[in-house]
Amino acid sequence: MSEVEAHITGTVWKIEVEVGDTVDEGDTVVILESMKMEMPVEAEDPGVVKEIRCSEGQSVSEGDTLVVLE
Repeated sequence: MSEVEAHITGTVWKIEVEVGDTVDEGDTVVILESMKMEMPVEAEDPGVVKEIRCSEGQSVSEGDTLVVLE
């Protein structure tokens, strides 16, 4: 199991995946907005989306878990 974490403090602008989706290494799973810039958050490992721990519009801090893959 691996966790996709926020690499910067910001707001969840868009969630690009749903539970059950298969992702490859480097796929964008969430887009964060910080300082009026959109920052893609990519999966570091391939897997299947088991859990989404954020919602669009939610504020997140650097290091927060956004998506769990298995």
